[in-house]
Amino acid sequence: MTRSNDMVAEALREFAELLSIAGEDQFRVRAYEKAARAVAEDPVAVDGLDEKALDDIPGVGSHIAAKIRELLSTGRIGDLDDLRARVPAGLRVLLDVPGLGPRRARQVYEELGIASLPELLDALHAERLRTLRGWGPASEENLRVAIGQAQQAGARMQIDVALDVAEGLVEGMRRCPAVDLVTYAGSLRRMCETIGDIDLLVASTRPADAMDAFATSPLVANVSARGSTKCTATTTKGVHVDLRVVAPQVWGAALLYFTGSKAHNIHLRRIAQHLGLKLSEYGLERIDTSSSVAAATEEEIYGHLGMPWIPPTLREDRGEIQAALHDDLPRLVETKDIRGDLHVHTDLTDGLASLEDMVDAARRHRYRYVAITDHAPLLHMERMTDEKALAQRRVLRTLQPKAGLTLLHGSELNIQPDGSLDWDDEFLAGFDVLVASIHSHFTMSRDEMSKRLIRAIEHPAVNIIGHPTARSIGHRPPIEFDAEAVFEVAARAGTALEINSFPDRLDLNDELARLAQDHGVVFAISTDAHSTRHLDNIRYGVATAQRGWIRPENVINTWPLGKLRTFFAKGGRR
Repeated sequence: MTRSNDMVAEALREFAELLSIAGEDQFRVRAYEKAARAVAEDPVAVDGLDEKALDDIPGVGSHIAAKIRELLSTGRIGDLDDLRARVPAGLRVLLDVPGLGPRRARQVYEELGIASLPELLDALHAERLRTLRGWGPASEENLRVAIGQAQQAGARMQIDVALDVAEGLVEGMRRCPAVDLVTYAGSLRRMCETIGDIDLLVASTRPADAMDAFATSPLVANVSARGSTKCTATTTKGVHVDLRVVAPQVWGAALLYFTGSKAHNIHLRRIAQHLGLKLSEYGLERIDTSSSVAAATEEEIYGHLGMPWIPPTLREDRGEIQAALHDDLPRLVETKDIRGDLHVHTDLTDGLASLEDMVDAARRHRYRYVAITDHAPLLHMERMTDEKALAQRRVLRTLQPKAGLTLLHGSELNIQPDGSLDWDDEFLAGFDVLVASIHSHFTMSRDEMSKRLIRAIEHPAVNIIGHPTARSIGHRPPIEFDAEAVFEVAARAGTALEINSFPDRLDLNDELARLAQDHGVVFAISTDAHSTRHLDNIRYGVATAQRGWIRPENVINTWPLGKLRTFFAKGGRR
């Protein structure tokens, strides 16, 4: 069991490191560093000390002691959560990488422009980190080992890490002459928000040759088990992979079985049994004669069970089978439906790329419009001012004639504890689009948080509520609020809720998005991009929306510009 002093000391050390990253006064940084050392070295367990004894630890004092008591009683420090939220999104992801540490995370973020775990793993594999000051081959190897140990210990991966690895493996296997078909299956094909390990499925008449190609892939570090049709390995990025090879004639049955989910598969097997059929990874067959009915494609199997093909993102046994049986599956939003991104940052605040580079990246995505939404003044770390915002607006206007898409000037506002926002109404009226988000004070009561959100939703200038639950997957839980009440107000006010595509957010999540749609809410699927590569994350937001049964007509950035502008003017949704 972790000693209470160690837990407290680690929190205080993180506080000091984040204060330093945020550019806070070095006196405060050193105070937290000193307190962390004092707590770690104190022979008496801090969770057994009364208030006076805690205050009397050398280097602690009453202010830090209050933080310690909060951590011991609630398991969290509200101010530390707030400080974490102030860190740029790309850097926030790197801060969670085992073995990297805040100072080096900031270094690779600023000096190499690395803003995601896949980018970090690529740089590590290409030996680019050793070019940085203070790094070397040993530093790279230590980081590689730390990441690998964390993954082998069962830590679930963010979806972007898993997909990056899986797509690399699929691309390599396609080049093998023995491979007829290859794809990833499991929770990754269902686009779940986190992934345990990767299931890779191959169709081949030469399974030994296919497994040889996999085992000798430059992406595979070691093979831990191998049979006649199954191979288990770890990639060079420390990811666990299970490869299964099946005959081409049963590809559809195997793909259906290994995609899951377990509950979805069980429900299908019950329907098959009712029809006198047996469903397995080898196909759909008659119980009485064992003769094959369908196996080659998923479509054939679903068809024989009396339903159309069900998209993998819906296969959770949450009503999709009943809907399919009644021919009532929704037409889900797709990436091709997205006409623009409505939440994008530049290096004016905490982004990595210039305004011009972000516009160029949006053009490469063939978007019709893009909204530049840098942070507003109340996120003090970003040092936004009225003058900077107006200057950015003028630059956008000069870029517009040759931009090739419509440039919208926006801002990501900060929803204060009382629900108020940055800037007065007159200044807000000058923006094309406004996203309002919670960036601090995450531990308010359910009632207080609901009122906070509702006040922002009802503000006449607010168009979108960004990452509405403010969660960070695996690190910060979602805020608590009355979802039914908030969604009803959002629908009535004509304020969209964001499905944030950043892999450590995916917020709203699928279940809340589905509930919100049932209440008549509309959505913006946006990337919260802080670099040009982050625009590619739109696929994760779309997948989350699909898992939430979201239809394209209920996503405002699938709409043509004219309809979108009417919505932004609070002039109606339909």
